[in-house]
Amino acid sequence: MNSKKVLLAIVFIISIVKITAQSQNETLQELILKAIKVSPKIELLKSKLNIAGSKIEQSTNLPDPMLTLGLVNMPTNSFSFTQEPMSGKIIGLTQVFPFPGGLKSKADEIAMDTLIVSKEIEDLKNEIRKNISILYYDLQSVRKEIELTKENKALLTQISDVVKTKYEVAEASLQNIIQVEVQITKEDDKIEVLRGKENSILSELNALLLRDEITPIITEEIKPVGNHKFSSTSLIKVANEYRPFLLGIKDWEQKSKLMEHSASYLFSPNFQIGLQYTQRDYSQVSGQNWNDFFSVVVGISLPLNYGGKYSAKINEAKYLQSFYREQYNTSVQSLNQSFGKISAKLNELQVRNKLISETLLPQAEQELKASLADYQVGRIDFVNVINAEKSILKIKIDLLKIKTDYAKNISQLEFLTGKIIVQSSEQESGELK
Repeated sequence: MNSKKVLLAIVFIISIVKITAQSQNETLQELILKAIKVSPKIELLKSKLNIAGSKIEQSTNLPDPMLTLGLVNMPTNSFSFTQEPMSGKIIGLTQVFPFPGGLKSKADEIAMDTLIVSKEIEDLKNEIRKNISILYYDLQSVRKEIELTKENKALLTQISDVVKTKYEVAEASLQNIIQVEVQITKEDDKIEVLRGKENSILSELNALLLRDEITPIITEEIKPVGNHKFSSTSLIKVANEYRPFLLGIKDWEQKSKLMEHSASYLFSPNFQIGLQYTQRDYSQVSGQNWNDFFSVVVGISLPLNYGGKYSAKINEAKYLQSFYREQYNTSVQSLNQSFGKISAKLNELQVRNKLISETLLPQAEQELKASLADYQVGRIDFVNVINAEKSILKIKIDLLKIKTDYAKNISQLEFLTGKIIVQSSEQESGELK
């Protein structure tokens, strides 16, 4: 029995150590790299990349030669090899050769699939970075909101002590005590709701990391709002250069051009070369040993384009080029709209952050202090204190949401451009107050 208890204790300690180790030193960037490393979608696309690579050799080498065996000029009355001098046994070898340059053109076309799938992998990594970042920022936000709510509860407790003191000397009513206790209970309820939200976000993050849903993740302090300025024009230039999705469309367009070039070889003839050896036996009729024959046959295909089948192949490639050009233009137009919205939102958040942190929050804090002081000397009603307390909590939560929204919008910009446009070191100073 003691040995079982010891074993269970060892297992428990190992599990705790494992969870603790997992929760240490996991920055946002490390979480992103882990999510990319374990992503089954990434592995799926890597298999797709291997498939695309294997198709190059399948379609760009010479066809197998044809070996032929046969009997020629056999007399039907005897089926003898010695009756007629033209009777014999043949063995032949035939090889088809495409028009020079045709195989290379086909290889170039098929090889584009590997580049296209590589862009899909990079774009998926880009999407994983965005998803992990947004969940991480949400987790930071909800944890900070829990902290603010706890601070507010502590403030309400202090207010409750003041009210109870005034009640003892008949300067406050029982209703005031009940009101503040109700507010404290509401804060407790809010904390539980936020903890549920925290666990939900934590579960989502751990699911992307393919590990236990309760594995703890330590988050850093929310970074302050930066002073970055972006224009749609500059962002479009960055997206054109770095966004894997846009680069993938360009690769599709390039493949369709190579498809057109490859299809043009359909109008060129292919060649067939055949070697044939005919072995003849001793002739009983003439009493001679006939010489064997060696033949060389050259064939040329006639690309007559029956029904316009070759022309249709070229037209298909041209239509695909037009399709991918318009898809690219449509994507750029959509990005331009998104960049405009996000840039405007970032500017709004910067202005609001400055207004709230430098003006509104200090004013609310002064108002709360004044309300408490005036309530203690009986100048104002208790409701004014509660309203002041609610106001300051709302302002702090609004400031928290501004900082979270700013970080999430930056993350969205980086996803749309395919490039890290704000280095984390630029926002490392300052903590949410």
